[in-house]
Amino acid sequence: MLPWHQYLLGVLLVLAGMNHFRKPKLYERVLPPYIPAHGTIVVLSGIIEMILGFMLLNKNTQIEAAWGIIVMLFAFIPVHIYMLQNEKAAIKLPKWLLILRLPLQLGLMYWAYLYT
Repeated sequence: MLPWHQYLLGVLLVLAGMNHFRKPKLYERVLPPYIPAHGTIVVLSGIIEMILGFMLLNKNTQIEAAWGIIVMLFAFIPVHIYMLQNEKAAIKLPKWLLILRLPLQLGLMYWAYLYT
């Protein structure tokens, strides 16, 4: 049996990935212009997020999932920086929350690291 917090992270990732399909325009808006094919990137990142979440819920794949989650969260950092720099990409979130998201990424990476 996995610890409850591992189930929590896995379910949160699955739900976050599903949200990419519920609100794709929101995710497209936060992508920096130098990233090509916004629609494709949103779909792929949503699928990857869900796959990693499900993999984290399986003892046999949790290590690979945890490393994948860390890499994915690291790859999302430019999006958070772009949201800080661009008012339209900030989706009306307060500046303090956008700043807080950067160390939150590190916390989420550590959380995933616990399952490696």
